Amino acid sequence: MTPQNLLARRLAPLQGLPEPLRRLGVTAAVRFAVPFVGTAGIQVERLEIGRGVFTLAYSRKVGNHIGGVHAAAMALLAETATGLVVGMSVPDDKLPLCKRMDVAYVRRCVGGLRADATLSAADIARMQAEPKGEVTVPVVVTDDSGQAPIQATMVWAWVPKRR
Repeated sequence: MTPQNLLARRLAPLQGLPEPLRRLGVTAAVRFAVPFVGTAGIQVERLEIGRGVFTLAYSRKVGNHIGGVHAAAMALLAETATGLVVGMSVPDDKLPLCKRMDVAYVRRCVGGLRADATLSAADIARMQAEPKGEVTVPVVVTDDSGQAPIQATMVWAWVPKRR
């Protein structure tokens, strides 16, 4: 079992709640820690060590001029999903930092979005063992039609926290 960091420990008591309450509680906790997530309207569907699933409903505030989710909001969702998966896995004495975002816009977005980010057990073990490093975090972003409007990969680094 991977040792739990502060974020994972703070979210652990919510895991025993019924599904709707758990989602609301985890979303509120994430929005408190990262206020911009709330500003954009991102919801947490699932967040655990090694996997995070986040959603962004289409609304005028995240819309673009052609009736889809704005390109920047799509990238934000992918960055949020990958960042929080890394944040759940990095030890308390390390700081996660987004190093690179590779986003290809491949089709028009239909409706809202769902981002599913994962980390392998080997990547999590490296974060626990190495004082600093980087990891490429894959994320699958699909829209309400089930298609992928973007293809994204995020590179995250972890470094020692400065005291």
